[in-house]
Amino acid sequence: MHEYYFDNFLKAGPAKKAAAPAPAAGGSGLKEQLVACQKELKEFIDKTNCNPIMVRLAWHDSGTFDQRIKDFPQRGGANGAIRFDPEMNFGANAGLAKAKKYLDPFKAKYPLIGWADLIQMGSALGVEAAGGPKIAMKYGRVSAESPSDCVGSTSREGFAGNAGLPDPMAGGDGKFPCGATAPAAHLRNVFTKKMGFTDAEIVALSGAHTIGRAFKDRSGTCPFGYTNPSKYTKPECKARKDGKDGVGMAGGAAWTKNWLTFDNSYYTQAKAAAADADLLWYPTDAALHEDAAFKTTFDKFAADQDVFFAAYAQAHKKLSELGSKFEPAAGITL
Repeated sequence: MHEYYFDNFLKAGPAKKAAAPAPAAGGSGLKEQLVACQKELKEFIDKTNCNPIMVRLAWHDSGTFDQRIKDFPQRGGANGAIRFDPEMNFGANAGLAKAKKYLDPFKAKYPLIGWADLIQMGSALGVEAAGGPKIAMKYGRVSAESPSDCVGSTSREGFAGNAGLPDPMAGGDGKFPCGATAPAAHLRNVFTKKMGFTDAEIVALSGAHTIGRAFKDRSGTCPFGYTNPSKYTKPECKARKDGKDGVGMAGGAAWTKNWLTFDNSYYTQAKAAAADADLLWYPTDAALHEDAAFKTTFDKFAADQDVFFAAYAQAHKKLSELGSKFEPAAGITL
C-alpha cells in the first residue's frame, strides 16, 4: 500500500511534543502489562491526535501477509517486522518511523509486550479513541527478531517490489503493481488473492479512510501539502468527534471532512468527496460503489453506521492477526 492509500503521514502528532510515559514497568505478568499499557496508550493517542499513524503502522505491518506462503515469518503479516529497515525503507512506509518512536517509550515501560502486539494495540486504540468500535483484540503474537525476518521485496509472485497493500490508482502505463488495469481487480488481487479477504471485508476495511490523509509532499497525488492545507485540514479545523481542538499536524487532504472522527462518513459522503476538490477520492474508492459486488455492501454501510462498525471490527481483528504466530496458541484476551 503506497503512503497515499491510507495516509496520516510524517507528522501526525501535535505541534508540541507529548510527554512520554514514565519509565517504570507496571505489573509483573504479560497480561497485567497489556492492561496497563492499553489504558495509557489510549490516553496518549487521544491527547496527541496520532490515531491515523497508529492505524497506518499496524496496517502496513499486517499488509505484507501472503496466504500462499505458509511458514512463519516468511509469510509476513502482523509480526512487528515493520520496525526494521527492510520494511521501513519502502517508499510506501515513509513517515512510519515517527509512529515507531511514539511507541518506543511504551515498549521500554512494558518490556513483556512484544512489538507485534504493541503495534496492533495502537491501531485498535486509534480507531476506538476516534469514536470507532471497540475491537476484540487477541494478544500474544510472536515478534520478528531481526531484519532477516522481513519479507523479501521480490518474494511474492505478482507483487514484487510492493510493500503489500493497494495503490489508489494505476501507474503511467495504466497498470497497478499487481498487473491489473481495473481498480476493483487490483483490490481483489491484493486483499483477496494475497491476503484472504472477502468483498464485504474489503469494503469494510476501506472505511478506515475516514481517519486518513494524503500529502503532496509524500505521494504527489493531491495538490495539498504540509504548508498548504485543504480547507478541512487547517490548524483551526474541528475534526475530532468531541469537537475539541487539535488536528496533530495541519496540511494535506483527507477523504472526509471530520477526518479525526471514525464513523461511516466515508460512505455517506462519497458523492460529496468525489465532487469536492478539497477531499480525496481515488479510482480505488470509486470502485467500491461502481463494482456491483462491492456496491451492495457499500450502500449497507452508508445506510447504517452500526452495521459498518460491526463489520469493520471483525475485519480489523482479522487484519491484525494475519500471519501471526501466538504464544500461547489460543492467544491472550483482555
